[in-house]
Amino acid sequence: METLIIASNILLWAIVLVLLIVVYALARQIGILHERVAPVGALMPMNGPKIGERVEPIKTDSLEQEKVIVGGPSDHRQFIFFLSPGCPVCKSLLPVVQMLSSDEDNLNLVYASDGETLKTHQQYAADFNIPQQQYVLSTELGMRLGVNKLPFAALIDQHGVLRARGLVNNREHLESLLAADEMDVASLQEYLGEQRAE
Repeated sequence: METLIIASNILLWAIVLVLLIVVYALARQIGILHERVAPVGALMPMNGPKIGERVEPIKTDSLEQEKVIVGGPSDHRQFIFFLSPGCPVCKSLLPVVQMLSSDEDNLNLVYASDGETLKTHQQYAADFNIPQQQYVLSTELGMRLGVNKLPFAALIDQHGVLRARGLVNNREHLESLLAADEMDVASLQEYLGEQRAE
């Protein structure tokens, strides 16, 4: 009986040592994968204007019926966040968008949408603390910037040049648009592709 207990203890210790080796090997593989997998930026659609093209000014009305000009030369960069009251991902990104715009200097945030009724958009703006003078309804704006899915964002510089745009589903996607502008590349994917080619 005593021999059986000693044998079972030796077997258990052998299994524990094998499991430790397996966990160590898996942890190393996770580290290697983490180094190989680069961050993915906003998903840039193939249709619509290209990065570096000038965006002609588009005059539209805010929810307060004030004129808002999107595109063209201005004093500040414009970050346009396209949303919809029925889009759950848009709702989850609103606090992130608001925080990013407050952290960035020289950046005007514009919320853009179309469809629905004016009252629906006004209620949505009130529910989520969106300033109504920054919220525009414009089908033309979405068509001009090639918006085909939501949530979508675009960044236009002071000269009216499109610096970044894409489908944004999380904070990293939003930050990648600002990072692409700072790095002077069309997208993070393009930058990483160039780095790998070198």
